[in-house]
Amino acid sequence: MEQRKLGRPTDQRMALLRNQTTTLLWYGRIETTYERAKEVARMAEKLLTKAIRTYLDTQKKVVERKENGKDVKVELVNDGPQKLAARRAIMRVLYDIPEMRQEKESKQSYRERTHNIKHPLVEKIFNEYAPKYDKRAKDNNNNYGGYTKISKIGFRRGDGAEMAIIELV
Repeated sequence: MEQRKLGRPTDQRMALLRNQTTTLLWYGRIETTYERAKEVARMAEKLLTKAIRTYLDTQKKVVERKENGKDVKVELVNDGPQKLAARRAIMRVLYDIPEMRQEKESKQSYRERTHNIKHPLVEKIFNEYAPKYDKRAKDNNNNYGGYTKISKIGFRRGDGAEMAIIELV
């Protein structure tokens, strides 16, 4: 399937699609032109499928550490090789969005909440979207896909471009 050019040079087109895909996965819904929405849907579906197929690939390891002069056994959970490769592939496409401070949240509680999260969007994909869509696929007895929905909303005033809302199902 050939990619649409969207009237832009390759570097600008790819930056636009990466930005819109990142925004879609972070907020769950965006408004854009219909042609862009179709391209963003393709990109988002591929990334989500990678995450869904590999999110269960983890390895547990027990490590002994010294804390306060005592030997303590700590269980670490690391990504397996397939999940790590998928995580890196997703990070290569998406932009990094910092976690936002919630309303009336102190700086200290914000730091405590986000101190061990380096890439919040990737974590959201693997921890929220992947299990949700995997369960949905198993319940509906179908393969992967169908994570986005595009709704046409009319024409833009000014240039008459067909507008659409794309959202995660």
